[in-house]
Amino acid sequence: MYRPLKDMRILLTGTSSGIGWHLALELTRCGAAVLATARRRERLDELVQTVRSKLGDNARIETLAGDITSPAIRQQLIDQAVHSWQGIDVVINNAGAGAVGRFSDASPERLREVMEVDFFAPVELTRLALPLLKQGHKPAIMLIGSVLGHRAVPGKSEYCAAKFALRGWGESLRCELQPQHIDVIMLSPSTTQSEFFDRLIDTPANIRNKSLGSMPPAKVARAARLALQRNSRDVILSAGGRGLVWAGKFFPKIVDRILANYGQPN
Repeated sequence: MYRPLKDMRILLTGTSSGIGWHLALELTRCGAAVLATARRRERLDELVQTVRSKLGDNARIETLAGDITSPAIRQQLIDQAVHSWQGIDVVINNAGAGAVGRFSDASPERLREVMEVDFFAPVELTRLALPLLKQGHKPAIMLIGSVLGHRAVPGKSEYCAAKFALRGWGESLRCELQPQHIDVIMLSPSTTQSEFFDRLIDTPANIRNKSLGSMPPAKVARAARLALQRNSRDVILSAGGRGLVWAGKFFPKIVDRILANYGQPN
């Protein structure tokens, strides 16, 4: 099934930078109506200016600033979509947070904060949106996960746990919603060039562990837009990511040994 994006009503989280910022540009360029949310009001204003500078004042974009982990903000997003568009066709859960460092050195608060942003917030936003999606046009839920939701690595245990949880929940939800014809699409990028590493949660200043070969966010955004249009099921974007997942599945002990020796944070 091909999903045309023109006039689609799309709720998109995590749009202050990176993948979310570029995905908002991709979607509005295709004629979608986008409700973009992020914590930083000034970045949302810049996003609107950028979209309108490219597409004119007729570009269909609205914003709401707030913390997606807040139940009140999630409800405001739903209310604004109903007020402006009388419904939602697509929810894209893109907002995310990470942490780097050994689990034994971390606090319980770090784990809870990562899980709140990366798992509980998208789950509960989707729960609120489901009644509207059931009435939507070719409705879909897109989850921006990670290759680390398929194969975990050392030094990112909380982030891996959250992305594994998101993928497991999404797989179950896909089967539950199939009778209602609501699609669930999982996109799993590798490390992306963004502010992700500049906004790590409770991570020592000397640890950054940036991976080589990180993908430009505009490239990930284009892949996300195509996955939505083509109704892809589960997309691992990079060849390296696919190789890691494949190797971890068929040669798990070898991959464990390599990661134990060379994959530690530093």
